[in-house]
Amino acid sequence: MEEDYFSIDDILAGNQRIQCIFSQSIPEMGHLWGGTERDIVPQSKYQIPIWMFYWIIYSGWAEFALPTPFNGRVRNALNAEARSVQLSALVGAGGLWYGFGKTIMNMLEDEQGNLMSNTLTDTFKARLGEIIDQAQHFAALGASSGGGGGGSQSMAFREGLDGTERELFLLAQESAKRMRKWHEETDKGRR
Repeated sequence: MEEDYFSIDDILAGNQRIQCIFSQSIPEMGHLWGGTERDIVPQSKYQIPIWMFYWIIYSGWAEFALPTPFNGRVRNALNAEARSVQLSALVGAGGLWYGFGKTIMNMLEDEQGNLMSNTLTDTFKARLGEIIDQAQHFAALGASSGGGGGGSQSMAFREGLDGTERELFLLAQESAKRMRKWHEETDKGRR
């Protein structure tokens, strides 16, 4: 794993679960994932966290399937209209879809890894403009109404964003507010 040991984002992304299909028997370990079986038997399926996944996969004990947030159906939806997909719904509220994808991408073979990389990059590029536009829009609403950022409309838009996108949204919103404040202050000085 190349992730930063102290990064909260990497810790949260590493806590996502992946379904593994075990290829061999592992005695006395059936209890690890809440099972009632004593042993893990071949062809059994378990959802395991990524942080444990590396050890199991690289030991040759199991294979994994591409997680649902990155399967063909999701990829097709992203290719059709990336801005309409609620990334947070794919990995859980406040989830880090991009971080999870980067972690999965690093485990895939070259061709699949490149496809995953392109999906992550293309999705980010397609959504970034909308995120910045909406952040500036909601910052303007907050300033005109005396509030802070457009209230419930802003919150509803942010709910569908990945955690990384949510941070960018808040930074762009704060930047727009500061720019407007600076502009108003310099305008007053000229009068």
